[in-house]
Amino acid sequence: MARKLILVSNDDGYLAPGLRVLMKVAAEFGEVVAVAPDRAQSTTSHALTMREPLFVSKKEETAEWSLYTCSGLPADCIKFAMHEVVSRKPDLILSGINHGENASCSALYSGTVAVAAEGCLHHVPAIAFSVASPDQQADVSPYIPVVREIIRKVLQDGLPTGSCLNVNIPEVPAAELRGIRLCRQARGYWNEEYCRHEDPSGRPYYWLSGFFVNKEPEAEDTDVWAGTHGYVSMVPMQADMSDYAALDALNAAWPDWRQVGK
Repeated sequence: MARKLILVSNDDGYLAPGLRVLMKVAAEFGEVVAVAPDRAQSTTSHALTMREPLFVSKKEETAEWSLYTCSGLPADCIKFAMHEVVSRKPDLILSGINHGENASCSALYSGTVAVAAEGCLHHVPAIAFSVASPDQQADVSPYIPVVREIIRKVLQDGLPTGSCLNVNIPEVPAAELRGIRLCRQARGYWNEEYCRHEDPSGRPYYWLSGFFVNKEPEAEDTDVWAGTHGYVSMVPMQADMSDYAALDALNAAWPDWRQVGK
């Protein structure tokens, strides 16, 4: 039987410590191929490179993994890998380990989550891992047991077709983690602020800043509540963005809608 093929990427770039940790854990389960951006590409969401070429280079070939860099964005890395690098459909796609939380609406902006969403589109089980510490050099290796257990469980039992997992690990010592919880995405938003400055020529420029607003801080079934209370959160997600509840409500409210235009 062929070994499991595991495709790995991230949005922090191929030099990020979290990528190395994830590759190391993945190598315990099978053959690892990593295709990662050649530089940091955080908050690029699911964008693709369309107006310039992609440059891809093999950086490492070891007994444990093959590592390639790509000049494009996180979603580019997975698409290119699926078409040009791997010889068969992967058994699992992994993303991260991201330095910074991707809970609630932050998942919409995240290149880390976009990698896992590509798995949804290709019907490959996928997991995005993030640690809440924003320190790009933070040591995430203490969380290896959590990462290992989630990978093991997904490889063993699979995920529903078209689904991925968005996993967020809180910034607490690994020994103080209270467990792993399946959650839903918290309802919240970022309240953006633009800090105005001037360059030496007097031209204004702006830095984006802001803070997160949690609309349901007491909801114990959300990823944000889990993280703030010391739990690892796992949110099942899908690429299908249809609002099925709204679809039912609108069909009921607009019974003659189907006749419009006839």
